[in-house]
Amino acid sequence: MPTTTAPHEIVWEITNGMVASRALHLVAELGIADHIPGGAAAGRADQPVGVADLAARCGVHPEALDRLMRLLTAHGIFIAEGTGYRHNDASRLLCTDHPMSMRGFARLMGLPLCWDSFGALEHSVRTSAPAVETIEPKGFFAYLQAHPGEAQVFADAMTAKSRADIAAVLGAYDFRPFRTIADIGGGRGHLLQAVLRAAPSAHGVLFDLPDVISTVEVAGDRLTLAPGDFFSGPLPTADAYLLMEVLHDWADAEAATILRGIRQAAAPGATVLVIEGVAGEGADPRVHTLDVIMLAVTGGRERTAAQAGALLTSAGFRPTAVIDTAGPMKIVEAVAV
Repeated sequence: MPTTTAPHEIVWEITNGMVASRALHLVAELGIADHIPGGAAAGRADQPVGVADLAARCGVHPEALDRLMRLLTAHGIFIAEGTGYRHNDASRLLCTDHPMSMRGFARLMGLPLCWDSFGALEHSVRTSAPAVETIEPKGFFAYLQAHPGEAQVFADAMTAKSRADIAAVLGAYDFRPFRTIADIGGGRGHLLQAVLRAAPSAHGVLFDLPDVISTVEVAGDRLTLAPGDFFSGPLPTADAYLLMEVLHDWADAEAATILRGIRQAAAPGATVLVIEGVAGEGADPRVHTLDVIMLAVTGGRERTAAQAGALLTSAGFRPTAVIDTAGPMKIVEAVAV
C-alpha cells in the first residue's frame, strides 16, 4: 500500500537537499568512482574498495570520506560493504569512462561559480537578473571563456546531459525527410551524429564557437564543421535546424536574436526544432529545476509552449507542433514562413 510522506518530512528533505548534492559534487570532483573496480570498463570485477584506500588515492581524510559515502549510499549511489564501497548502477554513472557518464554534470554544478550563484539566489528573485552577476559581472559564458579549465567541465557536462537525452529525441521524431540538418550550438556533435545515423541520407552541419569546433573529430563525409557565433552569424543554410537546450540559456532578447539569425539563413519551409524543457502546468519537476538554474546562472529560462511559440513567430517562423519525448524535454517544431 503506497505511503504518503508527512508534510514536515517534505519540508525537511527539501531544506537539507543541498547536503547530499554537495557531497555528490565533491565525490565527482575527487573521481572516487574511478578508483572502484566494476565501473565502465568491461571485464573488471565488481568488488568493494576500502574507504582508507579510496581516501589515500584521493588525498582526503578516510573518516570524513566515509561519512560522505554513507550519505550517498542512503540516497542510492554506491553500495556499502564492510569497511568499503562498491558500485551500483547509479555510481557507475560517476565513472569518467562510462558511455553515459554524468560525472561532468555533477562537477559543473559543484563549481564555485554555480554553487555560489545559488547562495545569491535572492538577487535573482528581487531583480530577475542572474545571480551569477554578483560573482562575475560579465556573466556565466564570459567567465567560461576566461577560465578554460572550467569551460572544459562545462563541455563535459553538456556532453553527458545530451547523451542521456538523445535516445528520447530520436524516438520521438523522424529526421529522415531532411537533406541537410544543422545543429546550432551543437557542442561536440553527439546529437547531430546520432541524428545522422537515424537519417542515413542526410548531411549534417555542426555550428558552434571556434574553440568548441576545434575539439571535434569527424569521421566520414556526411558531417561538416562550421565555426562561428550565433549572435553575429552568418549561420549555415539547411532544411532543418536543431536547437537542443540552447535557447533556454538566454533571455528573450538574445533567444530572439538567435532565431532571427536562423531565419535569415533558412529558406521558406525550413524546419526549426527547439529541443528543451517546456514549463507550465504538469511539467516534469526536472524542468522547473532547470528553470531556476537558468534564473540563477545564465539569465535564461524554461519557457511555456506559448512563450516559445511567441519567440518563434516574432522571428519569422510558424509553430506547428509540440512533441512529447520519453524524457523531460519536448520538441517545439516550427516552419520558416
